[in-house]
Parts: sequence; C-alpha cells; structure tokens
Amino acid sequence: MKTSLVLKNCNLVNEGEIKPVDVAINGDRIEKIAASLDIEAEKVIDCAGKYVAPGIIDDQVHFRDPGLTEKGDIRSESLAAVHGGVTSTFDMPNVNPNTTTIELMSARNKLGAEKSWTNYAYYFGATETNIEEIKKLDPKEICGLKVFMGTSTGTLLVEDDHALEEIFKYCPVTIVTHCEDNETMKNNLEKVKLENAEIDASFHPIIKDDICCYRSSSKVINLAKKYSSDLHVLHLTTEKEIELFTNDPVKDKNITCEVCVHHLWFDERDYKELGNLIVCNPAIKKESDRNALRKALKDGFIDYVATDHAPHVYEEKLRPYLQASAGIPLIEHSFHIMMELQKQGVYSIEEVVAFMSHKVADRFSIIDRGYIREGYKADFMIFDLDKETQVSNDTELTKCGWTPFDGKTFNSSVYGTIINGRAIVIDGKLVSESSSAEKIIFDR
Repeated sequence: MKTSLVLKNCNLVNEGEIKPVDVAINGDRIEKIAASLDIEAEKVIDCAGKYVAPGIIDDQVHFRDPGLTEKGDIRSESLAAVHGGVTSTFDMPNVNPNTTTIELMSARNKLGAEKSWTNYAYYFGATETNIEEIKKLDPKEICGLKVFMGTSTGTLLVEDDHALEEIFKYCPVTIVTHCEDNETMKNNLEKVKLENAEIDASFHPIIKDDICCYRSSSKVINLAKKYSSDLHVLHLTTEKEIELFTNDPVKDKNITCEVCVHHLWFDERDYKELGNLIVCNPAIKKESDRNALRKALKDGFIDYVATDHAPHVYEEKLRPYLQASAGIPLIEHSFHIMMELQKQGVYSIEEVVAFMSHKVADRFSIIDRGYIREGYKADFMIFDLDKETQVSNDTELTKCGWTPFDGKTFNSSVYGTIINGRAIVIDGKLVSESSSAEKIIFDR
C-alpha cells in the first residue's frame, strides 16, 4: 500500500540535533523516520540541500476576526503565517465582540474551522465580571485565559484586585498576561507632556518603561505563587523582569514567560528611522534590554519565542504618535529574524527550532505536535539557508500590506510548509486549494 507523502534527503532539525533522514507521512501523521526509505508514495518532495523542522507554533497572534477585519482576518493572516513556516497559532480575544463568553468562543472556533490555514486555538478573555464563565473553561479545548493588565479594547482591562484574585484562584486553564501598570504609564505620560512641546514615537519606551512592566509582572507572579496558578507572562521586554523567572526546564515550571521577535531585533535607536511602525505594547526598549532578553532566552529564563502579530491599517500608523495604533505585523518574518540571529552567532539552528516549536508544545501540553516523531501529526516547515528573501510592502501577504522590514534582505527563506500531512506551500507558492488545518487539543 502506498504512503501518501515522502520527504527525501532531509537535514532534519529536531530535538537538539541535525541529521540526514527520509520521512514517510501517511495521511495526517508521521509514519516512519529513517536514514533512507524505499517506500512507494503518492507524492515525493526532494529536500536535498534544505532543512526540515517541526512547523512553528506561534502562541500569540491577533488575526482581528471577527469585527476588525479591515486590519486582517483569519484567512488572510493564517495564509501569511503558513508562508512563513507557521503551522499552528493561538489567537487573542481582543476582537469585536471580545471573546468573553462560552457562546462567543464557540463562534470563534467555528470561524477558525471555516477560514484558518493554520491549526488554531483561541484565548478566552478575562473581564472584571466574567469569573463564572471562566470557571467553565475546558483545559483540553482552550489554550488559555488572556488577562490584560495594561491598555486593551472593550471590557478586557482587568485592574480590580478582587477580580484578579478570583481569576488566579479559580481559573482552570493557563493564565497568560499582558503586563503593564496603568498608573505608572499615566504618570510617565503626564511628565513627558509637561517637559516636551512635541511627542513622537521615541518617547514610547519612556512612557511605557521598565518600571511599568516590572510592577505588573511581579504582581501577577505573586498572585500565581499565592494560588499555585498556571501562569505564562507574554512578551517580556526588560532586563529587570528576567530576575522574576527561573531557568528550570519548561516542563517543570508553572510560571513561564516568552519574548517576541521584535524585542529581540529592534531597540530604541530604531524609532528614529521607523517611528510609529515599531510602536507596540509593551514597548521596544533599550539596547541593553534587547541584549539581556537574547541572553535570557538562550539561558532558559525566557522559555520561547512568539510574534504578537498585530496588523493595523497603514493609515492608522501614520497618525500623530499619541493617536497611532500600537502593534506590528510580523508573522511572515519571525523565522527570518531568528535565522538572522543564528547567522550572527546568537543562537544555533537547533535552539531556534526549540524556541519556536518544541518548547511551545511542551508549555501548553499540545497533543502530538511540536516535534517530528513517528505517530505525531505531520506539521513541517522546510527552509533554505542558501536562498535570500527580499522583503517589500508590495509582496506582503498580511492584509494590512506593510512591514517594518520593507526593503530588507533576509539571508534565509521558507521553502515549504506541510500541515497535517498535506503540502500547503512548496517553493514559496501555495499548492493546496484548501486548508488542512485542525483545532488544537491539549493534554491537560
């Protein structure tokens, strides 16, 4: 009997090593991994000269669907993601309406089933009044509960201490937090306005400084320790916050954190050229913060990498700084950024794959994904370190149609993406007429 797909001549990057193998895929699962396979297959992809790794799992995206689809939607953003080697995404609840009830979560999953090109999961949104809905969340079905400790949309900002205590005491799923202290931000802004006639993007890391982040992060960590909560702190941005975390293996921790690619790449000097295009929350900060984040990721204090992909209509970015939207579209280039750091000697190829796939799967106990193992779901990315990628606003696939990397050349390319055993992108081109994406299930 024929197997459905064989990947020949792979340089397989998986579980801390690189080795030459062939991989046989039968249906949606990996059937056999061996040095050489002589198996009849319906389709063969020759990966000679290229690398094969588990598909990227991005646990922090904003695909803007429903309600904000002028910025992006599930179909457009997940298709952009697939071209960047991303096979699974966890989408945030600050859409319209905010995902804060079981009924709205069901509607969101239905949208994912209809429109997503990536395997999908959705965060539930915490408010100060929906604790009874939170208690009903199924840990096997819901990736996590998003708690906005800083600026957000709708009713998602949670500042009331009693509400926070209830959330950390009763939440049955992983709590993920956006940590910025609003009072600190307001005081910083008032001071900046008093001292400066004009305020531009260069003031962003001053208004949203390291103290603003540290106060909020330390608060949620104290709550998690008090109630033995399962806590994950999103998008760490400061050297100061690193001291709050340990470098134990991710499987052994119930308090973890991540860093986003833009905080590893940019620093405050880049506001001069890029201005509002790199305004995001939490802010891109000092070069010393960026370098500390790079080291903390390598040393295990920060557990893995995400994007916080957040598309906005370009005109929203051109407004004066205080009226401009915060967020950056990044998902097409997250792997390119990490491989630039690899080429600079910051990380190894094996570490990049661990940061973008293995450790995310471990942290959320994702069933049968994040590794290339026999019996696992066949989610792969194929990449080429000998082919450059020229970036242009004109060729961006994200719906907003712009990137802070316009005009840049990256020294790597994503050749292909396979999701649940089906080739979706090959040689950088969409080769499937329909999606093979599935809802992600968790073993917890």
